[in-house]
Amino acid sequence: MANKAEKYPDNAAGKFYCDTQCIDCDLCRTTAPANFARNEEKGYSYVFKQAESPEEEALCRQALEECPVEAIGQDGDTE
Repeated sequence: MANKAEKYPDNAAGKFYCDTQCIDCDLCRTTAPANFARNEEKGYSYVFKQAESPEEEALCRQALEECPVEAIGQDGDTE
């Protein structure tokens, strides 16, 4: 289960985030490419844009559910 205390600072503020458990498998970037990106220098994924539609929300949730190491959380800052 993702831990918001360990989320990467690259994550856009909001509900979804990736934490330090990420193994850079590419699943989230493939599932929700409009929302997840890769930190090329350090080799991990992060949420570069929060979901802005029901479709994006569904894809982010799918990525969360399928993440093999549970590095995606949905209890981030909602400010």
